Amino acid sequence: MQNLGDYAILKKLGQGCFGSVYLAEHRFLKKKYVLKVLSEEYSSDKEFISRFEKEIGVLASLDHPSIVKLHNISCANGSCFLILDPMVSKEDEPLTLSSFLQSKPKPLTEMQLEMILRQLASALDYAHGVSLEGKSLVHRGLKFSNIFIEDNEKSLRAYLSDFGLSRIIGEGKVLLKNYETLLKDLSGKEKIDGSILQKGFLQDFAFLSPEQKEGKEIDKKSDVYAFGVLTYYLITRKFPEGYFEMPSKLTSQYKLNWDLFIGKCLQTNPKNRPEKLTEALNMLLTTASTDVSSLEVLSWEEVEKKVENAMQMSFEFFSDDLVDREDVDIKKMTSSSSPSPLPSTPKPILRPPEIERPSYDPDPGAIFHKELTISPYLPKQLEATEVEPLLTEMVIIPRGTFYRGSSDGARDENPRHKVSLHGFAMDIHPISNEQFVRFLDAMGGEKDSNNNDIIRLRDSRMKRSSGKLIIESGYAKHPVVGVTWYGAYAYAKWIGKRLPTEAEWEIAAAGGLESSPYPSGPDIDHTQANFFNTDTTPVMSYPPNGYGLFEMVGNVYEWCQDWYAYNYYEISVQEPENPKGPLQGVYRVLRGGCWKSLKDDLRSSHRHRNNPGAFNGTYGFRCAADVS
Repeated sequence: MQNLGDYAILKKLGQGCFGSVYLAEHRFLKKKYVLKVLSEEYSSDKEFISRFEKEIGVLASLDHPSIVKLHNISCANGSCFLILDPMVSKEDEPLTLSSFLQSKPKPLTEMQLEMILRQLASALDYAHGVSLEGKSLVHRGLKFSNIFIEDNEKSLRAYLSDFGLSRIIGEGKVLLKNYETLLKDLSGKEKIDGSILQKGFLQDFAFLSPEQKEGKEIDKKSDVYAFGVLTYYLITRKFPEGYFEMPSKLTSQYKLNWDLFIGKCLQTNPKNRPEKLTEALNMLLTTASTDVSSLEVLSWEEVEKKVENAMQMSFEFFSDDLVDREDVDIKKMTSSSSPSPLPSTPKPILRPPEIERPSYDPDPGAIFHKELTISPYLPKQLEATEVEPLLTEMVIIPRGTFYRGSSDGARDENPRHKVSLHGFAMDIHPISNEQFVRFLDAMGGEKDSNNNDIIRLRDSRMKRSSGKLIIESGYAKHPVVGVTWYGAYAYAKWIGKRLPTEAEWEIAAAGGLESSPYPSGPDIDHTQANFFNTDTTPVMSYPPNGYGLFEMVGNVYEWCQDWYAYNYYEISVQEPENPKGPLQGVYRVLRGGCWKSLKDDLRSSHRHRNNPGAFNGTYGFRCAADVS
C-alpha cells in the first residue's frame, strides 16, 4: 500500500488494537501525519461502527496542548482511518515514552519528572471534564505506547494519545487482542522469554486498575490509578506489585513527597483516590514528608479508622466504688420442712451510689421582681479612612506594527505573524507586596465582590496577625505572589488601570528586539533575570529591557487579560488589528516565566496558562493602561 486517499504512505510505525499505524504525507499540503487504519474485523462490526460514529466527534473536539490532536476521519480504498499529529523524531521514529526512557539510562531529575507528570495530569483533568453520554470522558488505556515525549534542548513536552478508543473497541476486546498478540509472540518458542512478556502484555496489564481487572464499571478514578503506576515507574523503573516499597526507600535523590502522592493514587477503593490530578500534585507534593511510613503498612481506610478510634471518648459504666464487698447482705434460704440446701458461692449485690437531690430556689419567680438596668448597645464608631494606593511609574509604548509568536517555539506559539497595536502604557515593574497589601486593606479581606478568591495568604509573603496584614520581613519590595487572575483584575480596576492583553505583554517584553528570542537579545543569563533560583528577588533588581521595563521575564509569571487557546495565533493572523484573545475559554494567559523556570520559559514568545482562580507561589502581575 503506497497511497491511501490523499496521503502517501512513508513507513509503517507499528500495530495496535485498532489496526496498523503508518506515517504518511499529504500529497498536496506536503505535511506529515500519522494514520491509524482500522482493521477489517472492526470495519465489518456494526456495533463498533455505531459506537465509532457516535463518539468520534467528541474525541475529535479535544483541544489541549498535551493531547495529540485528531484532525480528521476518512475512508479510502475500502479502509477507514484516523488522521493525527505525527509524534515522530527527525528520523521518523515514534517519540514514545519507552524510547525516551531507553535514551535516559540514569534516573530522571526531579524537574524532568515533575514537568512530564504535570503536563499529562493537566491533559487527563481536561478530558475528565468533557462529557460523553452524561459521564466523564475516561482514557481507560494509559500505557507507554500512547504517551509521547518531545525532548530537545529548549523544552520537554509530554503528549497523550488514544483517548476513549478502548471504550469504542470494547475493553474485553482490547484484553483479548493483547492475549492474542502475546500467544503469537510466544508460539513456537521452547523457552518463554521474559522480555517478550514485559513488552507484549504484562507492561500494559500493570496499568489496569483493580476494578478494570475485575470487569467492573469504571470512571475517571481508573485513570488516576494508572497515573500512580506511571509515576512509580518513572521514579523506580519498576511496577508496583504486591507489597512494594515506596520511592523514598529506593532512592534519596527526590525531595518532594512522592510517597504520599503515589499512595493516594494507588488506593484499592476508587473513592479514596484524588478527584483531580493537578490539585493532588499541588497539595500532596508540597506536604512535608514527616510520617509517610504508615502508608507502607496501612491502607487509607485503616489509617482513617485508627485516627477516628483515637478521637473516641471512653466511658466507664461501673467502678469499684459501686461495689462495697464488706457490706453485702447475703440471705440464706432455709426451710424447716426440707433439708438445708447445698452451700453456694455468694454473689455480690451491686449497690448504686446515693444521688444528691438538687436544691431549688424556694421562689423561682423572685428574679423577675429585681430591678435590672440594661444598657443599650452602641456599636463602636470607626473613623472612615481612605486607603491611598502606591502607584507604579509607567512607560508608554507608541502604536505600531510588531511581530509576535515564534516559528521555532511550541505549537501554541505558531505561526510568527504581524499585529497592529494602539498605543498603551505598561508598569515598569510587577506589583509589589507593599502595594498589594494596601489593596487588601481597602477590600477588607481576600474575596472580591463576586466571592472569588483574590489571594491565598499561605502562598504569599503576607500573613494576618490580630486581624492585621503583615508582610514578612525583607519582602516588602518583592513582587506579590499567590494572586489569582481575579485578584489581579480587581487590583487593576481599583487603581484605574487594567491588565495587559497578551499581545501588549509580548511586544512590551521584546523591548523593540523583534528578531531576538529573549528581551536581552539572543541569549539570557543569571545576571539579566531571576530564573532557576530558590526565591523571588526585589523588583528592579535586574537591568531593564529596551523599553525601560524591569523583570518582564523571570521572577514571577504575570497574568494577562486574555483567555487562552493553544491555536489562537492561527486566528490572530487573520485578525491582526489590536487582538484581544478568544471570546471565551477555560484558562487565562500567564507570561514571562518565574524564579524557578528553565531558561526556555523566559523567551518573549513563550506562553503559559492556568485557571483564573488558581493560586501559586510563582504567579504575580503588572498593570497596563490605554493611551490616547
